[in-house]
Amino acid sequence: MLLTEVVSTSAAVGATRSRKEKSAALASLLRAAAPDEVEAATSWLAGEPRQGRIGTGWRTLSGLAGDPAAEPSLTVSGVDATLTDLAATSGAGSTRRRRELLESLFGAATADEQAFLVRLLTGDLRQGALEGVMLDAIAGAADVPATSVRRAFMLSGRLPATAATALSGGVDALDAVRLHVGTPLRPMLASPGDSLDAALAVLGEDVTVEFKLDGARIQVHRDGAEVRVWTRTLREITDGVPELVELVRALPCRTAVLDGETLALDDDGRPRPFQDTMSRFGSDVAEEQALLSPFFFDLLHLGGTDLIDEPLHVRLDALAGLLAEHPPLRMPGVRTPTPEQAAQVLDDALSAGHEGVVVKALDAPYAAGRRGKAWQKVKPVHTLDLVVLGAEWGYGRRAGSLSNIHLGARDPDGGEPIMVGKTFKGMTDELLAWQTATFPSYAREARDIQEASHAVLLRPELVVEIALDGAQRSVRYPGGVALRFARVLRYRPDKTPAEADTIEAVRALLNG
Repeated sequence: MLLTEVVSTSAAVGATRSRKEKSAALASLLRAAAPDEVEAATSWLAGEPRQGRIGTGWRTLSGLAGDPAAEPSLTVSGVDATLTDLAATSGAGSTRRRRELLESLFGAATADEQAFLVRLLTGDLRQGALEGVMLDAIAGAADVPATSVRRAFMLSGRLPATAATALSGGVDALDAVRLHVGTPLRPMLASPGDSLDAALAVLGEDVTVEFKLDGARIQVHRDGAEVRVWTRTLREITDGVPELVELVRALPCRTAVLDGETLALDDDGRPRPFQDTMSRFGSDVAEEQALLSPFFFDLLHLGGTDLIDEPLHVRLDALAGLLAEHPPLRMPGVRTPTPEQAAQVLDDALSAGHEGVVVKALDAPYAAGRRGKAWQKVKPVHTLDLVVLGAEWGYGRRAGSLSNIHLGARDPDGGEPIMVGKTFKGMTDELLAWQTATFPSYAREARDIQEASHAVLLRPELVVEIALDGAQRSVRYPGGVALRFARVLRYRPDKTPAEADTIEAVRALLNG
């Protein structure tokens, strides 16, 4: 298969809003791929190389995108082999060798293929082929039930491998995939709840209400003396968290798969800033770094028995037994609480410096990789009025629209607004159209805004209301702080930049 066929499919997927049409286009491409091309094509259409990030930045790649080939000749297998070579190239002479590989690759690519490769290798291939759409496409390409594809993906955690299994072995091969201690699963996710009362109204009385920590999700596997730890994105961090390894190695079991969160605590037991926790991932332990504390809330396997299909109350009973002699490792919470008890759990969580609570249905199985209604997270929503400093041209379905906006907080000393983050979340089609039509009149430069290749800088005159989950320390932005999970609520034409929130208001969220 030629790379141009993948590029054409990517363009078709990005050009439609219809999930059905996206899935059909992807399925057609996967159906036509050779067995040794399926994994690479699946990974690319999901937006990333099969080898992960290859360590080459946008500036280097964009400089190679010139003098394109007149006719397409690159094959999927050939490009994938080059990316494998790039990922494996290190040591003396690696810079020259990587340059040679990239020049050879881009020299053989057409203009459309060059643009696709730049976006793929820089993580900017936002074409609307999200995980759920890809799973539907795999099911369609292999003519198998979507439930079998989703379950196999849940257990393997690898989308390209799931596609290869489906297309080579069909439903029997998919259904043969089992939980394997030592292979991480996609984590079950919680949906945002409007309020504690609303979550309880939806899920009823047969629930557990647990703390929602401002920590990092972890999945821990134990097989005998071997303990391994993964993050929410299934990145292994075992070597960087030896204290977690030792705690789990001390539990009274031979095999187990635990789900939970970890975070750094101060001497009073309150959570330290989120950055302190994240700084430990992938790092060697240093004396000045805070130790991580784990809090487990689910048990997916114990002593040779898989528990993912059991209802939550069965899994919690097994977890309670496993941690009976280690109660600090349990996530705080209350099962089948009264409304008053549930409210107290929320108050206790917030008073202890945590984000809020998660309300979980006790009769629900573990829906790995899914964000369903069986788990609902409830936490206060922070909002800020910030100044729009710039915008970036969108990709895929947002091509031609000014999308990702740069956000600044007011300098209380009267200086220029201080950048604290970016966001493209929360924008409707109508809002994107409004931004694209409105922003040119606020451009700092007089030239045609359409000539901007990437980002457009704006005069600091527009105020937008942003919802966010909090803030974290950052060396990326001049104010030393960055927004967490920011999304657009609305623009505030009734407010001037002088009425925007200050950088101090953003910094106050570091402990909020």
